[in-house]
Amino acid sequence: MATQRALPQGKEMLLQNYNKRLKDDIKSILDNFTEIIKTAKIEDETQVSRATQAEQDHYEMHVRAANIVRAGESLMKLVSDLKQFLILNDFPSVNDAISLQNQQLRSLQEECDKKLTSLRDEIAIDLYELEEEYYSSSYSQWDGTDLPLCQAFHQREGWASPGSSCSSTQGDREEEGAASQEANRLNGHGASSMEKA
Repeated sequence: MATQRALPQGKEMLLQNYNKRLKDDIKSILDNFTEIIKTAKIEDETQVSRATQAEQDHYEMHVRAANIVRAGESLMKLVSDLKQFLILNDFPSVNDAISLQNQQLRSLQEECDKKLTSLRDEIAIDLYELEEEYYSSSYSQWDGTDLPLCQAFHQREGWASPGSSCSSTQGDREEEGAASQEANRLNGHGASSMEKA
């Protein structure tokens, strides 16, 4: 259980004022209600006529009922003041609520980051497999000037690295193309030499 903190003098006086208002309003409601019950009692004949006495009692009941209503409104205002006092002055509770909300939001952020990272990895793997399947099929129309899908995707998203598998695949294809061109050039040179001979 948290230890009760010492309040400043101004706040202490304000709380004492709230306590006094509470006691006064409750006492007013109780006293006026008691007097209304007493007024409803039928008394014996007096020097005042019954009609006059009834009118006097009726007026007194109205006044005391109005006092009860006023005391009730004062209690409602007191409740509102207490809520405002609690909101404005209970800083530890407010800080605890903010810290708890921050922790919940951080946990949600970490969970979302993990899911996004996992989804990114799965998409990268699937894209690489689809690219390999496409380039190894007979329907591929890839030439040396086109970037592979995987490398284009990584360059667009900023994920490409110098040692990625897509870059190495393109480099292998470029080396194979250069070797093929060199072989064709040598074969052509050999054929021309034989014709001259």
